[in-house]
Order: sequence, then C-alpha cells, then structure tokens
Amino acid sequence: MNADHSEKEKTGRMSPTDNELMEAVRDGRVEKLAVLFERYQTMLYNFFLRLTGNRAASEDLVQEVFVRVLKYRAGYLGDSRFNVWLFQIARNAHIDHLRKQKPALSLDGQFVEVPSHEPQPDTAYENDREAELVRRALDRLPVQKREILVLFRFQNLKLREIAELMGVQVGTVKAQVHRALKDLSRIYLELQGGNVS
Repeated sequence: MNADHSEKEKTGRMSPTDNELMEAVRDGRVEKLAVLFERYQTMLYNFFLRLTGNRAASEDLVQEVFVRVLKYRAGYLGDSRFNVWLFQIARNAHIDHLRKQKPALSLDGQFVEVPSHEPQPDTAYENDREAELVRRALDRLPVQKREILVLFRFQNLKLREIAELMGVQVGTVKAQVHRALKDLSRIYLELQGGNVS
C-alpha cells in the first residue's frame, strides 16, 4: 500500500492535459511533443484522409502538422483549446498542400474539385454498404463542406470550437453544417438510388 501511495506522490496526476503539454513544448521541453503526437496522429490522419482520399498525402500532412507545431511553438498562447490550435495548423497545411498540387488553379477552384476515390484503410468500414455510400457521398462534397462535416461529425469538435477555428460566428457554422448535411443527404440518396452523376 505504501509503495502505491508513494508512486502516486511521485507521478502526481495520471496524465497532463493537451494544453499543459503544449505549454511545456513552448517553454522548451520539446520531448513532450511525442505525447501530443501519440494522442493526435490517428485523428489527424483520418481528418486528412477524409479530405484528400490519399493515404500517402495524409501521412505526409500529419508529419507536416507536427513540424509546424514545433516551428511555431513560441506562438502558442494557451488561450484556446489545444485541439482548436492544432486543427488550425492542419487546415493551413491542407490548403498549402492543395496549392502545391494544382498551382494553375485558384484556391477557390480547388475547393470544388472531387478528390481521388482511393479506398479507406479500414476494411470493415469498406464492407459496410451504408458506410461506403456515406464515404462516397462525402467525397463528392466540395472540400469546404467536407471539412466542416469532418470536423463536426468525425472529429467531434463543438460548433464554438469550429467557429473559433474558422474565425466566424457560431451561427455561421450552424448554417454551414446544416447546408453541408443537406447536400450530403441529397448525394447519399442519389447514390443509394443508383443515380450516379
């Protein structure tokens, strides 16, 4: 019993929060970035995979995000939640990726293009017909609508967090989510009925 108690005294809390870890990274303890990487790499990979449809690009983008976290660590103020700050970096990395892929097109033009339809990594997800139809419908949405749905539905960010991330009002995010869900439903029903455009 004393050994357990003294171990608790040595370790303190079970695990530090994301904000505490990032503040430590900002203050020079860059080894703490490894903990944040472990916590967020899969989430970021799935975020990028749903946006790009490309596994290799998604892996590269995850690496790029953490390079930027390290590079811009001094700018982390801790005023907002770490995940909002991280997803802002992820969005910027994705926009830069789009610019490099299609330098001849304007960025707005790239946000309406349909991505490649490379299969998702999870085989069980692929085998489920309904999930496959949702994925295909999501792939057909313009990147901006897809991004907001991925943040809201798959990354479970709150409306206020998405609003902070995008620099808009919560009401604007609600309207964007509503329109994106409406478009997703329409495309899903078309795919379900075999009306593939």
